[in-house]
Amino acid sequence: MTSPSRPASPDPTVDADTVAVIGAGGIGVAWAVLFSAAGVGVRLHEANETVRSRAIAEVRSKLAELSGAGLLEEEVDAVISRVAVTETLEEALAGAAFVQECVVEDVDVKHALFAEMDRLADPAAVLASSTSTIMASRFADGLPGRHRCVVVHPGNPPYILRIAEIVPAAFTSEETVAAASALMRRVGITPIVLHHEIEGFAFNRLQGALLREAYCLVRDGVVSPADLDTLVREGLGLRWSVIGPFTTSELNTRGGLRRHAEVLGPIYARIGVERATENPWSPETVERVATEIESRLPHAAWEENVRERDRAMIRLSSLLRGFANPLAPAPAPAPAPADAPGRDGAADGTKPSPATPSEHREAPAHDARTAAGASRTERVSSVSSLRM
Repeated sequence: MTSPSRPASPDPTVDADTVAVIGAGGIGVAWAVLFSAAGVGVRLHEANETVRSRAIAEVRSKLAELSGAGLLEEEVDAVISRVAVTETLEEALAGAAFVQECVVEDVDVKHALFAEMDRLADPAAVLASSTSTIMASRFADGLPGRHRCVVVHPGNPPYILRIAEIVPAAFTSEETVAAASALMRRVGITPIVLHHEIEGFAFNRLQGALLREAYCLVRDGVVSPADLDTLVREGLGLRWSVIGPFTTSELNTRGGLRRHAEVLGPIYARIGVERATENPWSPETVERVATEIESRLPHAAWEENVRERDRAMIRLSSLLRGFANPLAPAPAPAPAPADAPGRDGAADGTKPSPATPSEHREAPAHDARTAAGASRTERVSSVSSLRM
């Protein structure tokens, strides 16, 4: 990354009280939910009039579901008052310190939009893209303000999957990365900063590797699509939700990662070579998988099944409040200042204010709110009994 000495370079210390979200589809609405729930004002722009007309209702619906699960710290009306839908791009960008683009996955569309945003936005504003796979160097190279352009790719939906990949291009300034990371932490998202660009980033390369083998196994008649989903949901996915694949390998084999790689590494390598030139994404295999999976979904409409998924994830998040990574190193205690307040108040005798997302550790905000009286054992038991 470069660090241009332009006076308008994004300032990581800027308090982004207003963000612009460009595009009111599923991801745009989800970002609006996340930002507004964290106390940030949102200007949500959508060029399509039909989509724009229903944006506020979509945001309200998702906020209501979060509130019903105990995952919203304010009344829905108070949160949604921070969201304004705009007809023009200029209205959305005016005064915004951070811009999150959420339009179609088309490099030409993004290039044209970023050129316009670079022209209209405050010179110190960060211009971020929600793209799942397209590198910023493909749509922002050549722009006068390319140093402030970066990919901030969220998990979907970001108000539940509290993770985002921050992917700088070679021309992205360090100040831009720092400002984007700071805002993500403020709203309860853990930022994962990639060291350099790569197509698909890390999230979707991992997801793609698993899907590639999954399609191969179905194509070869090894397992059915439904049973493969169950293997991941009830097995790998459940374990990975507590610890990731590397820590899983460390704990699955006595002797840890080194022994695991010694024993299973050659087998995995052989499987990789075996699949090296295969492309399982054939129309026939995709159709077979799609037909079986669609027949098992509870609703005929795609939108209803998405809502059902999100409701289930909200329920799970509610159960997991306060359940952090059990193997994470404990943070070093901060030294207490000489005039440190007592347990019940501040040094001046006032009561401490409720924690905000920016005051939590760099972990999902809903993980940091522990429900009173609930033990870890009770929470794990509750999650194990959940069937969605």
